[in-house]
Amino acid sequence: MGDATVSDAMKSTGGTTIRPDEAAHFGALAREWWNAKGPMASLHQVNPVRLRFIREAVDAHWGSDRAGIRPLAGKAALDVGCGAGLVCEPLARLGADVTGVDASAENVGVASAHAEGAGLDIRYMSGELASLDIGAFDLVTSLEVVEHVADKPKFLSSLAEKLVPDGLLVLSTPNRTTASKLLLVEAAERTGYVPRGTHDWDDFVTPEELRELLAAAGLEMGEPQGITWRPGKGLHLSVSDLSLNYIVTARHRAR
Repeated sequence: MGDATVSDAMKSTGGTTIRPDEAAHFGALAREWWNAKGPMASLHQVNPVRLRFIREAVDAHWGSDRAGIRPLAGKAALDVGCGAGLVCEPLARLGADVTGVDASAENVGVASAHAEGAGLDIRYMSGELASLDIGAFDLVTSLEVVEHVADKPKFLSSLAEKLVPDGLLVLSTPNRTTASKLLLVEAAERTGYVPRGTHDWDDFVTPEELRELLAAAGLEMGEPQGITWRPGKGLHLSVSDLSLNYIVTARHRAR
């Protein structure tokens, strides 16, 4: 990928962040989202790893009891690109007042029905994040989303605007490496591990690029951890291997 392409991906277009084709792609999968053995199986497999990182980040940020079962009690959480609610529901069980936003109305419909069936009170909305009057949040999460948006600077600025001054942002996204191209795009889609058309490798963001984008939005990025796989260990967090996916915190820069 040449420097010109990287530069273009880092620029704001001034338009919407939602790509209609991406919203349609994931909306078509909405009814299968909660099927742990269906087309979204990869998300079900990685979700415990992502949630482990979120829980550790929450405990570290707010100094909560690591043995407590509701560390987000009294806090408002927003999950952007929420799909059918795989992250929203665990956040609600951790005590948060949760809002989920997604580009796909189909996803939001399935998410709302699933939460109701689980006895969880979660507010779901569809649309462009910047245009939604939903307030500000203590915790904002957006997992495996930034690689799908049309305008990355605008999207990250929108996330920053929804975060209270002392709040915590958690992002995860694939890294743009040779390994991710071979494994996350070519092999994963060829074998059916992820649905075809899910990823465009050119839209992947490196940790260095994400740090720069977040800084432009007034946020300071923490040290990323990789989400990787190893025989005998499976999917796990790694401080040294960021070659496939990575997850990271960010917060408003101190004034």
